Amino acid sequence: MAWIMLGLAGLCEVGFTTAMKYADGFSKLLPSLVFALLYIASAVLLAQAVKTLPLGTAYAVWTGIGAVGTAAIGIMIFGDPATLQRLFFLSLIVVGIVGLKAVS
Repeated sequence: MAWIMLGLAGLCEVGFTTAMKYADGFSKLLPSLVFALLYIASAVLLAQAVKTLPLGTAYAVWTGIGAVGTAAIGIMIFGDPATLQRLFFLSLIVVGIVGLKAVS
C-alpha cells in the first residue's frame, strides 16, 4: 500500500507543477487553488508512504516521478524540446526509480 501512496504522491506532484505553470506566478485563482490542493495531497501521501518505506528511497522515487512526469507534460503540452539527450537522461531517472523499487 505504501508504494501505491507513493505513486499517487508522485502523480500529485506532476499535477501541482502543471497547475503552477497555469497559475502564471499565482496570479490566476483557480490554477493556484489546484496547485495548493495537489501540493498538500502530495505531501500527505508522501508522509504516509514514509511510515513504511525508507525515507531516502521514498523521496528519490517521489521526486523522480515528479521530474519525469513534469518533463513529459512539458514536452506534450507546453512544447518543451524532446531532444535525444534529454530523453536519454530522463530514461536514466526511470531506471533509477525502477532500481530503487526493486531493491526495497
